[in-house]
Amino acid sequence: MIRCYVVFFLAAFGIFLIDNSIKELFLNGLYFDSKCITFGYTLNRGIAFSMLSFLGQYLKWILATIIVLAFGYINLKRYILKYPLILGILFGAAFGNLYDRFRFGGVIDYVYWHCGFNFAVFNFADVMIDLSILLLIWKSFRHK
Repeated sequence: MIRCYVVFFLAAFGIFLIDNSIKELFLNGLYFDSKCITFGYTLNRGIAFSMLSFLGQYLKWILATIIVLAFGYINLKRYILKYPLILGILFGAAFGNLYDRFRFGGVIDYVYWHCGFNFAVFNFADVMIDLSILLLIWKSFRHK
């Protein structure tokens, strides 16, 4: 049991550190532009596709509450014991973006795909959140 919590917190901390290290590069001016992709600093004050940005500073508190409630739920249901690595990745990424909201007033995004179609600007934490959710869905279907 303790091993699962150690894996969870190490994964969460590792993802948080990687995410913040990459974001620091863009805060310090890293920029690359090509025909299909641009890597450059953008501040997203909303959630996906800048939705809910009209909530302003309330959004960070709403998201913080959701993250705390979600952690309480997965801990109560003992999902951390079943999926410690995947949930650690998920929560580390969520805290990475939440940290940005408290520090900068929005999330630092830096990957912009514009080859053939324009896609939302995103970051490493967003990819890790999506990946961990896909893995959780895949694992839940495999067990059934």
